[in-house]
Amino acid sequence: MSRIGACFSSLRAKDRRGLVAYLTCGDPHLDETIDLVREAEDAGADIIELGVPWSDPSADGPTIQRAMERALAGGTTLARTLETIAALRRVSQIPLVLFGYYNPILARGVERVAREAAAAGVDGVLTVDLPLEEAAELDVPLAAQGIDRIPLLTPTTDAARAARQAARGSGFAYYVSLTGVTGAGHLDVAEVGRALERLRPALGALPLAVGFGVKDAATARALGQHADAVVVGSALVEAIAGGKDPADRRRALRAKVSELAAALR
Repeated sequence: MSRIGACFSSLRAKDRRGLVAYLTCGDPHLDETIDLVREAEDAGADIIELGVPWSDPSADGPTIQRAMERALAGGTTLARTLETIAALRRVSQIPLVLFGYYNPILARGVERVAREAAAAGVDGVLTVDLPLEEAAELDVPLAAQGIDRIPLLTPTTDAARAARQAARGSGFAYYVSLTGVTGAGHLDVAEVGRALERLRPALGALPLAVGFGVKDAATARALGQHADAVVVGSALVEAIAGGKDPADRRRALRAKVSELAAALR
């Protein structure tokens, strides 16, 4: 069983909802990333989404766009992200999803990236701009390396398409809770709950996580009533950005992750 699968099995056994914490690799400095991941893990994150910085992050709002700009300015690339994950694996076994856009993967070579990701210790890959109809060229190499390909569902996804996504994906399904970018908008939790209940039967046994626009513990707790895990990104990136030095950034991240994790227990 993969680390992601084992994580959700453990969460089910404890009747607990998981916290998926998004961080941008290299933000604000590459040499802080491992310490920030360890801080999030120690504070209660169950899974880490580690974002690969990209110059045109079309699904991400201003907070994560700025994080990616900082990371790119510091020289963070897909290759250096994979090197960081390999180093992280020497001190942590937390389930880890490589989150990003398809262009860096395609430019480096899909099969090469799949091999390098497996060697580094990546558990899952989520590419926000690769539609189901074109995803086979990534799915096949990832599956050959035992890496989960995390499918995305949105408010416009119907049950038939959700079933196709689930059949091709693994690890968990990620439901984008609003039609917008990360960190934006006001969530209607009741509406999101109805959408999740509509789509869940199509997913079979695949766990369901929900993210985008989750900014506080109250929203995380409410969404946790409808999903197996809640994904939080912009709120954590904002906490890090507000720190004046590495120690302050770790403290701010720990406080936010602890608050969110407690809300989901």
